[in-house]
Amino acid sequence: MYNQSELKEVVDRALINLSYNNEAPRLIDPIKLVLSKGGKRLRPVLALMSCNIFTDQIDEAIMPAIGLEVFHNFTLVHDDIMDQATVRRGLPTVHQKWNTNQAILSGDVMAFVANECLIQAPSVHLLKVFRIFNKAAVEVCVGQQMDMDFEKATIVREHEYLRMIELKTAVLLAASVKIGAVIGGADDRDSELMYEFGKNLGIAFQIQDDLLDVWGDMKIFGKASGGDIVANKKTFPFVKAMEIATGEQLKQLQTLFLLTEGNAEEKIRNVTAIYNLLNIKDVTEILAYDYINKAFGFLQKVSVDETRKKEMTNLAISLIGRKQ
Repeated sequence: MYNQSELKEVVDRALINLSYNNEAPRLIDPIKLVLSKGGKRLRPVLALMSCNIFTDQIDEAIMPAIGLEVFHNFTLVHDDIMDQATVRRGLPTVHQKWNTNQAILSGDVMAFVANECLIQAPSVHLLKVFRIFNKAAVEVCVGQQMDMDFEKATIVREHEYLRMIELKTAVLLAASVKIGAVIGGADDRDSELMYEFGKNLGIAFQIQDDLLDVWGDMKIFGKASGGDIVANKKTFPFVKAMEIATGEQLKQLQTLFLLTEGNAEEKIRNVTAIYNLLNIKDVTEILAYDYINKAFGFLQKVSVDETRKKEMTNLAISLIGRKQ
């Protein structure tokens, strides 16, 4: 059985060895930069680890797994344009380093490179793998549209927010796990259980990410706290606070989340103070753990020996056990 570190090395090597049409280097340079930035490589690692649960031979899953990573990074390139973000993983975003048109075009190419990787799935599984991927790809776009719509909405309900993060974040994790299982030889029941595991893991991961943005330790989390507050993003803590708050607290939250200028640190302090009074941190933690427990429930039902699930269990625990 491979561990997370070994699988990440497999992924990194495969990404370095990707071949491109180099007739227009300016088109390809942004892609190489984006894919060289690193990151957790979570989606391809999940795909390979899932495959490894069902077989010791993971070679046939490597290129489809790489396709999932390329697609994920393609979405980030375009998301950064929509969000007008200037930094990603500590480096300038593609549209910042080059320009918006270049970022759009290079991002488009990444989508086709992802397809080229995915069609290298074993022929016996190709149609199923591609349908899983295409469904997830469309759902990611739906989730992004919902997220953009929420920016203009006065009220976002908890169930609406949870559906949005399921689509925008969790379904690609779920598809990665399912694709790995399918290539590994899992039957329909087990591959669907793996999908549900990945989906619930993804929702838990995003909820905890929302929590860490408010209460996380910068030294551990890797970025300054309060970025979502400054950007007026309707994350779970905000959605829940708006549901619970009444009177003056509700008015303050509404006013604070209309601010686009002013002292960012003061805004973060004021919003966080309201969250603390409303006990939002505990509510958020409880919901994240509810979803991770659901995820483990699905993984437990998968009909392979528990020892083969150990690395996946360890990975899930490490994701949700990030220090605050």
